[in-house]
Amino acid sequence: MSVPSESEPNMDQPETTGLGARPAEEPTTPGASTGPRFERSPAGGPSAAPATAVADELPSALDAKALHLFYGDFLAVKDVNVKIARNRVTALIGSSGCGKSTFLRSLNRMHELVAKATVRGEVVVDGQNIYGPGIDPVEVRRQIGMVFQLPNPFPTMSIYDNVAAGLKLNSRKMKRADMDELVERSLRGAHLWEEVKDRLNKPGAGLSGGQQQRLCIARATAVQPEILLMDEPASALDPIATLAIEDLIAELKKNYTIVIVTHNMQQAARASDFTAFFNIDKSGDPGELVEIDETDKIFSNPSDKRTEDYVTGKFG
Repeated sequence: MSVPSESEPNMDQPETTGLGARPAEEPTTPGASTGPRFERSPAGGPSAAPATAVADELPSALDAKALHLFYGDFLAVKDVNVKIARNRVTALIGSSGCGKSTFLRSLNRMHELVAKATVRGEVVVDGQNIYGPGIDPVEVRRQIGMVFQLPNPFPTMSIYDNVAAGLKLNSRKMKRADMDELVERSLRGAHLWEEVKDRLNKPGAGLSGGQQQRLCIARATAVQPEILLMDEPASALDPIATLAIEDLIAELKKNYTIVIVTHNMQQAARASDFTAFFNIDKSGDPGELVEIDETDKIFSNPSDKRTEDYVTGKFG
């Protein structure tokens, strides 16, 4: 099932944040709500998942509860209960088709942009269910940003305008000097400023693949989200550019909570604090979260035999 990718600025796919999950007993109907803006509250809700015992010891940025994800009548991911620790990197691993990218997209309500995609359950951020009544999905995506697998700078925009695009789409009025400062800060935060500071008016599409991905990260962080989702952000990059992205992730977690999907076991081991293993028993079955724990434990002494078999290369 493909997901719409970014091209030109589009309010249906804002470069920002999101929250997600619904309390209804039946799958909810996709579509943006037009209710009040998402308001931050002091704390997230408690986790219902015994698999998150270690993460429970840390402050929570996001809490998925009894989350079921559908494409039409097909149940793609079932009954995910997980707490994502604040200012940590959580890697989602598992074989192709196990639902990890579907789960990731549900965390900022991008899942429901797919035709007939629905959600049952809750995703709680700052004490609020992002799929709750009256929650605006655009506001959710302001707080939960997304970086996609392939670098996708807006091709007709300059480097400067790519970074500023999210702010403009969100109708944030800023003085030029303030915008200049924010663009520079975002590019510095993405370890890109020194490489592009003398060509900010050049097209973003003219950068190398690794630079384009860092530009997309700068664009996502410019709107100052709380959480940053990354769907295999280095899979299309060479080894040097991949290490640059991993180094950047280590810096970004000081200010953001990061959830990353990766098929690269070495990358998960290097770049994450926690690792969650998703699995599918057989073709046609829904994906499920098998376990989540500290990354060192997942790769050295996992609790579930299926996790051990996957990380040691027996399948997947």
